[in-house]
Amino acid sequence: MKLKTALKNGRIFTDYEILHDHVLLLDGDRITGIVKAQQIPSGYNEIDVKGANICPGLIDLQIYGTQNDLFSADLTSETLHNIENNLLKQGCTSFNLTLATNTLEVFKKAISVFKQSNPRVAIGLHLEGPFLNAQKRGAHPADLICEATIPLLEDLLNGNEGVVNMMTVAPELTSEICLKFLQDKGVLITAGHSAATFEQATKSFNHGVSAVTHLWNAMSGLHHREVGLPGATFNHDHVCASIIVDGIHVDFQAVKLSKRLLGERLFLITDAVGSSDQGIYQHILKDDHYVLPDGTLSGSAMSMLKSINNCVNKIGIPLDESIRMATLYPARLLKRGDIGVLSAGAIANVLVFDHDFQVQQVVFQGELLF
Repeated sequence: MKLKTALKNGRIFTDYEILHDHVLLLDGDRITGIVKAQQIPSGYNEIDVKGANICPGLIDLQIYGTQNDLFSADLTSETLHNIENNLLKQGCTSFNLTLATNTLEVFKKAISVFKQSNPRVAIGLHLEGPFLNAQKRGAHPADLICEATIPLLEDLLNGNEGVVNMMTVAPELTSEICLKFLQDKGVLITAGHSAATFEQATKSFNHGVSAVTHLWNAMSGLHHREVGLPGATFNHDHVCASIIVDGIHVDFQAVKLSKRLLGERLFLITDAVGSSDQGIYQHILKDDHYVLPDGTLSGSAMSMLKSINNCVNKIGIPLDESIRMATLYPARLLKRGDIGVLSAGAIANVLVFDHDFQVQQVVFQGELLF
């Protein structure tokens, strides 16, 4: 039920402030504002969060599934909504449902199912492939990787504007004409699974590529004679990069170095998948991450809140900055001012979690869920 709600007695994390003795006001599906504890207007249902942390709902721009639900293996509305519900329980209130390299037929069906499902938590599809570099394919099947052409992109995207809002490509194999086509379709282009040199990557950043997919993983290395895609990312003025902070995909010391070099341009993703024993991607849970049947590292089994936890307790990034890496910065990359913030007029997506990083409350579009 959507009511006038006042969340009080917590630490409120705004864009760049941590407020004590203040109250977050929600009216319907929007944030009304933040007032001092003594100034709660009449008519608000007051909820005491007992000293917990109050922040915007988390944003994950790269996730494939949760638990036993993998979207690419079961392209149904039921799977999509299961993933949405599972993520809401984790405090993730906006995400890009991601598909790794697959046939164009599977991509088309995924787009169709997404449109028919009227998702509320998923804000778009992120296609990670098939326009990648097979040399850096990781868990992606080499025989399905291909080069982008305008006819292929038209076949995939025409009529589906606003559904596919993000695409990972290998910039060294993607023409400027194709990059321009994707830009014109409103697709956020990110570089990944790439063997790009410094020069190739930098050129792509100046021709429409806005971000880098899972920094360090499946890309050219940082070598003192050729700094590759990581070096181009560090040296650029505005390109952003996502990173997986599970301590498995990327060593925590590499995350610390990346944060020092990129600052606000580094943001968090989970790259999480779901267990699956069918289809192209058969993910097997191994302790705290997933592998393919041959042992190849595939996705994480991590939540966004766990990623924030790791940033704080494994790397030493302050909590407020770690929260921004999972809220403000991905929202900024998407050019969305209505999510990832607690500003007046923003969508009332809110996470309340305790000092042990356990979810206490989730508000989604003004509705108190937990």
